[in-house]
Amino acid sequence: MKRTSHLDLNERRRIARWRHAGLSIDIIAEKLGRHRSTIFREVRRNDYIDKEWPDLSGYHCTTAHDMACERRAKLRKLARFSHVRQSVIERIVHGWSPQQIAGRMRLERHPISVSHETIYKFAYSVDGHAIKLWKHLPEHRARRRPRHARRRHG
Repeated sequence: MKRTSHLDLNERRRIARWRHAGLSIDIIAEKLGRHRSTIFREVRRNDYIDKEWPDLSGYHCTTAHDMACERRAKLRKLARFSHVRQSVIERIVHGWSPQQIAGRMRLERHPISVSHETIYKFAYSVDGHAIKLWKHLPEHRARRRPRHARRRHG
């Protein structure tokens, strides 16, 4: 069996061609070297349904690939929800740590809460560097240290 995680466009083209030819899912999975549940899931998730022209409904490789890419490309919470991002930025500028912000959001039962790790990732991302958000964090570092790194003893 193949060990890569995502199906690529060439595999989706083969699946569409073999489905149109009438091959069963088991045979397609065997030919691709994938588990049969992977092919079942792929066909079920990315099945195209056209309500106006039902003859066009079915599994189409390019549509399936676009749908799969769209699912994977979901943006992070602080990129999707501008009001949450603005609230986090204001609190960081006022001296709150990411742990305090995440804890307060949980305590106030916000409908959209973020973890302290999400806040750190945002602060050290391109967007966070653009507004120099790292200056307001507890360690005031422009780059983040690796998680379990040893400190240098000079």
